[in-house]
Amino acid sequence: MKLLTVAGPPSSGKTAVITRLAECLDGRLGVIKFDCLTTFDKTRYEEAGILVEVGFSGKFCPDHFFVNNVEDGVKWGLQRKLDYLVTESAGLCNRCSPHIVGIMSVCVIDCLSGVHTPRKIGPMLKFADIVVITKGDIVSQAEREVFAWGVRQANGSAQILFANGITGQGAFMLAKLASGARHVTTLNDTRLRFSMPAAACSYCTGEMRVGESFQMGMMRKMSFEHGGSHD
Repeated sequence: MKLLTVAGPPSSGKTAVITRLAECLDGRLGVIKFDCLTTFDKTRYEEAGILVEVGFSGKFCPDHFFVNNVEDGVKWGLQRKLDYLVTESAGLCNRCSPHIVGIMSVCVIDCLSGVHTPRKIGPMLKFADIVVITKGDIVSQAEREVFAWGVRQANGSAQILFANGITGQGAFMLAKLASGARHVTTLNDTRLRFSMPAAACSYCTGEMRVGESFQMGMMRKMSFEHGGSHD
């Protein structure tokens, strides 16, 4: 079974891209959708005839939830004799790190998010093998080129593709690249491409009160200038 990790900001078009990808692949594809609170994508996958499982992290860090469950997801895909397994996760904080060394990784990002967006997204873009740019049909050619340049500045080694989830443009090329993904039977002893966001403080364990006396563990403080007021 070949495994791909797909990540990107919410509403960037990940599900549409994956659905179109499934149409172009020579083999059976399944999806594990990782989200926080809720999703309507399961219905979309089922309507497309794609086997899907959904997991919600709730108040748990999505990256930690992904790592805790992705090995079980691989076992699930193998049991169902899938040819391809895609893990889909929304990079809610833009610091998410869902890509694994040796596993083909895809970041989906849309042109409408702003030309500076590629500089604001962390490991899920910077360490992706393939960056799929969506909604390029809504902006001008110049805007597409500027956006792609921004992506190239953030990740100089990735393959960049433009895709359209409505028409299917770009799906064939993505499928061609996906066919070169690595076969996996387990992810034990593999490594993330980048560390997860650090989080081990009193608020992680349920503290809700505001104030320094309630802040313990891993904390990070800003440095503010304390100048005089100006009337």
